[in-house]
Amino acid sequence: MIKAQTQELLENIPHLNRKDKQFLNLNWLYNIVSMSSNNHTQSKLKTLSMKRIFDTWWPLAASWMLMGAELPALSAVIARLEYPKINLAAYGGIVFPISLIIEAPIIMLLAASTTLCKDYDSYRKLWRFMMISGASLTVLHILIAFSPLYYIVVEDLIGAPAVIIEPARIGLMIMTPWTWSIAYRRFNQGVLIRFGHSKAVGVGTVVRLTADLVVLLIGYSIGTIPGIVLATSAVAAGVVCEAIFAGIVTRPIVNNELKKAPPLEEPLTLNAFLKFYIPLAMTSVLLLLVQPIGSAAMSRMHRAIDSLAVWPVVSGLIFLLRSLGMAYNEVVVALLDEPLSTQSLRRFAYLLAGFVTVLLLLITITPFADFWFRGAQGLNSDLAGLAITGMWISLLIPGLNVLQSWYQGAIVVSRQTRGITEAVGIFLITTVVLMSVGATWSQAIGLYIGLGAFAIAMLVQTLWLWFRARPALQTTHERDTRQSLTLASEASAD
Repeated sequence: MIKAQTQELLENIPHLNRKDKQFLNLNWLYNIVSMSSNNHTQSKLKTLSMKRIFDTWWPLAASWMLMGAELPALSAVIARLEYPKINLAAYGGIVFPISLIIEAPIIMLLAASTTLCKDYDSYRKLWRFMMISGASLTVLHILIAFSPLYYIVVEDLIGAPAVIIEPARIGLMIMTPWTWSIAYRRFNQGVLIRFGHSKAVGVGTVVRLTADLVVLLIGYSIGTIPGIVLATSAVAAGVVCEAIFAGIVTRPIVNNELKKAPPLEEPLTLNAFLKFYIPLAMTSVLLLLVQPIGSAAMSRMHRAIDSLAVWPVVSGLIFLLRSLGMAYNEVVVALLDEPLSTQSLRRFAYLLAGFVTVLLLLITITPFADFWFRGAQGLNSDLAGLAITGMWISLLIPGLNVLQSWYQGAIVVSRQTRGITEAVGIFLITTVVLMSVGATWSQAIGLYIGLGAFAIAMLVQTLWLWFRARPALQTTHERDTRQSLTLASEASAD
């Protein structure tokens, strides 16, 4: 009765469109229920709180930030050993990009495991996929690192400067455990997040970073180990230790929670999984192609060695802030299925995007930037100047990352993941076009072209994700509205 009267009143108010009426009606219903004496109904209508979102997000964000601290730590040590420019360029221009592109097909195992590991049968199917894909990609890594295929990739495709080719090959050989360890770790982390144990993910990253630092400190104290050897040894040790930890802490969750979870009404099939996962895997492949493409483009531009040396240093600091947004993807995937969650998750995304943008601006305009690049990272004045200018070019990147996680998480929850692949394809095409144009400009500094192309391409990618996420977000908004109407009717009846 009350509900019908309210609807009639809203229909008679002029100058209100459909969405305005829906919003007013929904807020009126919230007020009615909040005054209800029925505590059970009131508690059911409570929206997803910002505190709940923050409590889910911060352990994942801490994990991403600790992982992001790895690259600055590596750069700081390499810069203080012999031939710093060559070793930094070898790691940032060859080893890291190639390792990333090899592991790209399994990066989205985290999102897949978080979304799909709802019962033990699904867990076992994803576990088999993880082990087979991890082994296959490790074989590919070995073929590239230990065979003449390496020179085809590095000399013919990337076109890397000759002085960094052999040091980089040694580093790539040491990185052999990388891909399988990442696959195993991300799969288990998805299970942890799915069952509410996201804090363990942060602890695992502490384990990884501790292993990194131990190896780096031992190697630095010895003083004669080449920077590329020390850096890749530290990274390999870190990912192996984190993978082992993730497997250990996930085991009791599998035995005590996952095995006891009720079987799904519709068991996960191979076709359903591939339809869900292949677009995500293609997304990772396309996205990470930017790394070797960027290296190849900068290798052909003005001040190639300087740009390749500064590229991982700037990227490392930017990644620390981007990591706050990257963590939000798993938060959206885990919480958007909950009742009355859309508005709170959207608000949190906007606040977080504004925060990371302002934080990067403060870092760039204050003396902290000079302290970081010259003091902490050990760059000379010339390279530090390149890095600080690169920060200005990258100003919007962390905020765009937050928005991408919000839209991409909504698309993943809807299981219509093709839009994510489309967005990354657009990102890749935009980056390639802009870098190709930059490569024809003989006096263009490669670092500036690379970062500028990356920032513009991310903006275009974000706009496409917003467009493709609209149906999914409209669905969750309508779901929240229906739930509110139902619960408010119960409150009115009581």
